[in-house]
Amino acid sequence: MSTSLDALTSLASTVLQPGFEGTTPPAWVRRWLGEGLGGVVLFARNVDSPEQVAALTTALRAERPDLLIAIDEEAGDVTRFESRLGSSRPGNLALGAIDDPELTEEVARDLGVELAEAGINLNYAPDADVNSNADNPVIGVRSFGADPELVARHTAAWIRGLQATGIAACAKHFPGHGDTNVDSHADVPYIGATWEQLVACELAPFRAAIAAGVQAVMTGHLLVPALDPRRPATLSRRILTGLLRDELGFQGVVITDGIEMRAVTHRYGFEAAAVHALAAGADAICVGGEHSDEGSARRLRDAIVAAVVEGTLPEERLAEAAKRIEQLAAWTIQAGSTRPKWTGADQNGSAIGTAAARRAVRVTVSPQHDGVLPLTGPAHVVEFAPPTNIAMGAETPWGVGAPLATLLPGTTTVRIGVEDLPPDVEPSAALVADARHRPLVLVVRDLHRHDWMAAAVSRALAARPDAVVVELGVPARVVGDVHLATYGATRASGWAAASILAGRP
Repeated sequence: MSTSLDALTSLASTVLQPGFEGTTPPAWVRRWLGEGLGGVVLFARNVDSPEQVAALTTALRAERPDLLIAIDEEAGDVTRFESRLGSSRPGNLALGAIDDPELTEEVARDLGVELAEAGINLNYAPDADVNSNADNPVIGVRSFGADPELVARHTAAWIRGLQATGIAACAKHFPGHGDTNVDSHADVPYIGATWEQLVACELAPFRAAIAAGVQAVMTGHLLVPALDPRRPATLSRRILTGLLRDELGFQGVVITDGIEMRAVTHRYGFEAAAVHALAAGADAICVGGEHSDEGSARRLRDAIVAAVVEGTLPEERLAEAAKRIEQLAAWTIQAGSTRPKWTGADQNGSAIGTAAARRAVRVTVSPQHDGVLPLTGPAHVVEFAPPTNIAMGAETPWGVGAPLATLLPGTTTVRIGVEDLPPDVEPSAALVADARHRPLVLVVRDLHRHDWMAAAVSRALAARPDAVVVELGVPARVVGDVHLATYGATRASGWAAASILAGRP
């Protein structure tokens, strides 16, 4: 080892991207910025308003001007910047349904300008996964779709739009999280595709991302035996170095998915997972979705230093990773010098996003109920609420009832989860009783994945065949004689559905 302990500690700090609590910089983060910390990541807990985020990022950069400030903002169901209201943009699956790459690029550019104005320069997006498994519990509407070529062209367009504003894009989750029915927050997803299948499907969007000049790629905590039968991708040198670097030619920053996720910590442990990831070829360790305290960051930093001292992590590998972080920060400064200025949003948020969400809605009406839409008066809305995953966040509002009540005053709404369906009451009677002679709207998310929801909707439709079904998730199953698919549950998507229901432009 040729580097001093202090210098190693600084290098180890450079490759960490921790989260933290609060809407102002904690003292420990300020202190670490003076000791080499290269980046931080913002979550919903750090965001009150764009103005507050701008003040937060200004305070952080007062300590280190070239700091990478990341956010996990997919501008869809996964939103941190608009977590309190819901995204005013439609999300990837909706953009894929429209299939207008120029619009996708425009939406991403619009997002980038707003984030850049708030001082953010790295976005953990877009999701480049091909959602080839409709039962996927964590990707779904976050993907542009199930067709690799469609996902590839929209991934490239989204990257071009975002990076035109000086914000580094980060394609995820390499080598592809779409063909699984396991959430890596809880366990290790298994991807059983052959090498030929991976090339044709999962890898196609990442090739397109690299060709589009993506500045960062996020790893997936995925076991892919065709690539490495032993280690998940985040910890696999075969995948991160052999495939991503050597074969695909990616030269930017490799960022891990949250290193505290059980898919890697259950077997390897918190600290060892970070060390293994760096050794495999990762350049930045994302942490803080759950472990957001100084002690967790220190554990990782100390483990990285100890691994170099002990010889299990080459010093050159750590130095290389830190160098890439510095180069990415320099890119954001240069690219951001010519970004367009944010012109503000209308009362509904992004005007571009609102228009895109409306274009995405698909309406299916059978001949016998051709006159149901638009609704002629106040409706009763039943929103079926599936369990949310960690990625999407339980704090983000969604639904059709609230915007429809604004457009059609007197509209009432009830939200029902699986635990709310009484076992001793006929569900169809319970669900439609409050509708009386009013229009009935049944709102679902990923109906095909939830048997309890499908059964309740089926019984409600038997009692009220004129009911309108609004699918806010993946529309893998179209039920009912009047059906709307929004391809996402964002605020923009909810308003788009409500506008069509109410017959408003």
